[in-house]
Amino acid sequence: MPDDYFDRPVFEIAKKEVEVDIAKTPWFYNADGRPTYVDALPAGVTPLEPAPTNPGVAMGSEHVVSEVIGIKQTPPYGIETELGFVAAEVTYEPLWATRAVAAAFGITLVEREQAVRLSSPVAKLSQVEYEYGVFAGHWSPYQEKDNRLVSRVITDLEHHDFPHVFASTDRELPLVISVGRYWPALSKIRLADLWVPRGSALYIPPKPADPQEECVDLHNNRNSARACWGRLERDSLLTHTLLQTKNGYFFWFWNAAPTVHTNLPLKG
Repeated sequence: MPDDYFDRPVFEIAKKEVEVDIAKTPWFYNADGRPTYVDALPAGVTPLEPAPTNPGVAMGSEHVVSEVIGIKQTPPYGIETELGFVAAEVTYEPLWATRAVAAAFGITLVEREQAVRLSSPVAKLSQVEYEYGVFAGHWSPYQEKDNRLVSRVITDLEHHDFPHVFASTDRELPLVISVGRYWPALSKIRLADLWVPRGSALYIPPKPADPQEECVDLHNNRNSARACWGRLERDSLLTHTLLQTKNGYFFWFWNAAPTVHTNLPLKG
């Protein structure tokens, strides 16, 4: 019955990978929407100071963290922490990624003709062009060990000791990055979907585990193609990501309750 099958949905396709040596090219420069890495900034480019982490700033939907259900070592990848939420349904507030909104999650918005100096304990990183599908968020590594889609999108956020650049490079649609700020001592978390305008980028500095920090800033890009929802003509988008592709060590925070994500009206 070959005519009775749907096409396989796109999950995540790495289309092109380029090595970035930040010892030689320490600046991320948003060259009119093209993510570029340079040793010195061209004239007229505005350098930005990375956003500091201010535990007193809170944006996004607030949820009570009722308990830490378990902490699991998953060598060689990192440490997995399952959180318990009071809510049966977890809401992510959709927000356009302005400078202030991004900074509320320890992230720097880098717009066209702006730049930020990268920080990383690892010199060799990779910039990867990805195609993300609209159903990528429906894969749960904690509930399904096979590459099978599930009927809910769960909370799945991380931090790690290498930097990220999430660049919104699709020609038509904005990029969506899910973020969280977690205050362990206060048993609360704030959650949001940051909608990154086309041509802009987010810089997330290295965020190693630090028990002295009042809050933990978290992120995930599995819902990158959220802006495709409700469209017949698009079910995936293109984006560029700077990351450590080998030997990275991650700290994951997750919860199995279904999450609610809503779309924003598109600009332009």
